[in-house]
Amino acid sequence: MEIMETVAQLMALSARTAPKAGGKDFVEIKVIKGEELNRLADDMVSYGEESGKGNFDRDGKNVRNSDAVLLLALKDAGKVGLNCGACGFSKCADLTEAVKGPEFDGPWCAWRLMDLGIALGSAVKTASILNADNRIMYRIGVSARRLEMIEGQIVVGVPISVSGKSIYFDR
Repeated sequence: MEIMETVAQLMALSARTAPKAGGKDFVEIKVIKGEELNRLADDMVSYGEESGKGNFDRDGKNVRNSDAVLLLALKDAGKVGLNCGACGFSKCADLTEAVKGPEFDGPWCAWRLMDLGIALGSAVKTASILNADNRIMYRIGVSARRLEMIEGQIVVGVPISVSGKSIYFDR
C-alpha cells in the first residue's frame, strides 16, 4: 500500500526527533521498500544458512511480505562523557575504538545505545498510533549492514505491514 511509505516516513520523523543524550544525534535513518525489500529478505535467508543461526529465514519471509522497513543505525557515536561505567569501563577515556564483530561493532557508550533504543521506541510508537503492524528486528540489521544499505556500526530494522492479522506475531 502506498500509504505505508508515508507511515514509514512518519516513523523516521519520530526517530529523528527523539531525545538524544547531550543533544547530539548519531542515529542514521533510512526507509527501504520495493525491490530493496526482496534483496534484504534474500540476504537474511542466506546469512541464516551461512551462519547456522535460526529464524533468519522466518524474519526474511516477514520482510518480503512487508510494505516497508525502517532502518536505524548508530554511526560513529561519540561518548557522552559521564564516566558512569555503564559501558564496562570506569572512565569514558578507556572506551577506545570499537572492535569489529561478526555482525556489529562495539563496545559503545551505553547512553548512545539508549539513544538508538529511544529512537526505535519513538518510531514504533508512531507506527502503533497509525495502526501499522510492526516489530523491531535485530536480524534485519545484520543483513542491512552486510548489504551496506545504511551506514552504522549497529543497525536495527522495523518492518511494517497492513493486513487483517499481523504477520509478525504467531509465526
